[in-house]
Amino acid sequence: MTIRIGYFPQNNTLWVLRHLGLLEQSLPDIEWVDQRTLDNPRVDPTTGLPSAHGDHLFDGGYDVIGTGSTPPVTAQAKGHDIVYLAVSGPRVENGRLVVHADSGIHEPADLRGKRVALGHGSWQTTLLLLALEKAGLGWADIVPVDAYTDAAQRFLDREVDAWVGSYPFLTGVERQASLREVIPTDGLFSHRSLWFTSRAFATARPAELAAIVAALQAADEWIRDHPAEAAALFAADDGRPVTDWEHALRTRPWGLLPIEADFVAEQQHAADLFFGNGLIQRRIRVADAVLPELGALVREVANR
Repeated sequence: MTIRIGYFPQNNTLWVLRHLGLLEQSLPDIEWVDQRTLDNPRVDPTTGLPSAHGDHLFDGGYDVIGTGSTPPVTAQAKGHDIVYLAVSGPRVENGRLVVHADSGIHEPADLRGKRVALGHGSWQTTLLLLALEKAGLGWADIVPVDAYTDAAQRFLDREVDAWVGSYPFLTGVERQASLREVIPTDGLFSHRSLWFTSRAFATARPAELAAIVAALQAADEWIRDHPAEAAALFAADDGRPVTDWEHALRTRPWGLLPIEADFVAEQQHAADLFFGNGLIQRRIRVADAVLPELGALVREVANR
């Protein structure tokens, strides 16, 4: 039976795995599905969130996907029976909220009523919610501008007041404008890459899942050891300078980690904020999406 794996450049591990062909060495019947071609552009009128990446686990789009921290929260809130597979180490250096150096915004509290560009529904929503919480604000206190594909240009054109940016996209903006950091990722949350699947796939296909975990680990090790070659794979897709991508890849952690209590607690806090701010319509229990046997699998692969 064909195994469908969703991938896109922002999950660096899956992007490289797709291009290296490592997984096909153990699982020849793989279909790679570019997640960008499957995303439903419709936006929930109640929450303002786009459809969750996790939706496609249940409509035949794919069996395994890798994202940031937010999509599994929104998928679980929609009632999808997901389970976490593994996480990366913290990527706190990967992104932050910035303003122009001459902006009157100096701290998160100054964002009240301001236009903030972000990829709504990505890790950037979580970062912003956590920062607003610390400032005593909520989602309704800002004007979120969902502008993932053109956020950098809209920020440079000053169509928005602030931007939650990430590398390598920040690199180009830093060359063109003087910036000030208002919200760092470090100190707010770990901002990990993660991979998840459906409970049905995890329980019915353990051997295939083990092969996928091993291939993900191998891809991470290759990126770590060949950052310039890996950067070329990304630059060929989006046209950005190879050096921008190489800088981003060299500053990220590589290697899969099992789901631990600290990650579950962090995700639960974020999920509670999503519910409290009306971005999901029901409370969820993140621990329900954790299978101990998957943690054991990841530990085994990592220790080989």
